[in-house]
Amino acid sequence: MKPQVNEFWVGTFHGSHDSLPAKVTATRDDTPDEPYAWTCNCGASQSFPTEHGVLPTAWRHTHPTRLDQLRQRADGLRQSIARLRRTR
Repeated sequence: MKPQVNEFWVGTFHGSHDSLPAKVTATRDDTPDEPYAWTCNCGASQSFPTEHGVLPTAWRHTHPTRLDQLRQRADGLRQSIARLRRTR
């Protein structure tokens, strides 16, 4: 993700989730109500009104805990079951 004109790069995190490589870019942009945000190459993003919380959540997105990994697997299993039910 390339920063826009009013955006300033804050940090980049490399890691993985769902067994795929992930790259999160944290930025600061003074124009919106919530100027601090991060965006992942998987499409996930989050914004914050202050800088507190941006870097920890970006880090956790790319370095999920064991509990986060279990939640991701459970969500994937639920989505697979829902797809199977729709196709029947």
